[in-house]
Amino acid sequence: MKLIEHPCPGPSDPYPTRKAGEPALLYRTDPVVYGGTGDGPIDAETLTSFEEKGFLSVEELLGAEEIERYRAELRRLSEDEAVLRDDRTVTERGSDEVRSIFEVHRISEVFAELVTDPRLVGRARQLLGSDVYVHQSRVNYKPGFKGKDFYWHSDFETWHAEDGMPRMRAVSISIALTENFVHNGGLMIMPGSHRTFVSCVGETPDDHYKESLRGQEIGTPDPDSLSILANKHGIDLFTGPAGSATMFDCNCMHGSNGNITPFPRSNVFIVFNSVENTCEEPFAAPSRRPEFIAARDFTPIR
Repeated sequence: MKLIEHPCPGPSDPYPTRKAGEPALLYRTDPVVYGGTGDGPIDAETLTSFEEKGFLSVEELLGAEEIERYRAELRRLSEDEAVLRDDRTVTERGSDEVRSIFEVHRISEVFAELVTDPRLVGRARQLLGSDVYVHQSRVNYKPGFKGKDFYWHSDFETWHAEDGMPRMRAVSISIALTENFVHNGGLMIMPGSHRTFVSCVGETPDDHYKESLRGQEIGTPDPDSLSILANKHGIDLFTGPAGSATMFDCNCMHGSNGNITPFPRSNVFIVFNSVENTCEEPFAAPSRRPEFIAARDFTPIR
């Protein structure tokens, strides 16, 4: 398989996927960092590293009291019968174990405060060079012994194909609410993979989100593409205490293993998109995903 450079990206679909019979590796045509050192709290060295690797880490984003507050809210949500019956709550395949709760900033006042926190929003605005809105929020539960894996994927491939996100101008932040060890299913990223778009095969079925949120198959990279990227870039595994965070570009190839240890791993995950990159109609799906997965309210965070 060869890396293909767009000779002239199509104006209607700069990153074609789920349309051809063979996968392809395409060069990224969008910037990675849109802002500068004077636009936010990230220093020049870290901005350069983000440009090269596609991610940055913050060792202590949240303090001990904040962590306990968010953990208590996690427990409350997981025990709230109304939340558990809500469509925004996704369970694991074959069980009633909670996998994720989406649009958590709409469900919880506690997490609503977090998405407007200047420590998060300031960094997102700086990286994206504009005002931002929340494209997606969720909390992920990965309990001890039973936590399932999240297979390798680029978020942008899904957001482009199924949500109509035009360009690579979104950034995610994953904040650890429990300690991340090397053995409890922590986040893995291929550093530098954000510069290559993996065009996937397979048409998107109707209501694909109902299955993909439990375990994605359509829109996942093929083994050859993953092998090429891993051999070229390697794989970084993120460990750290509760309160640490990782911000990463929307096109980073990432995933996580299952958790068969006694130690749970939970995190809150927030996606900030540029207000200059709002979603259109899906590029490779018959219909939009629900708004609790892909927001259509593009109001900037203030």
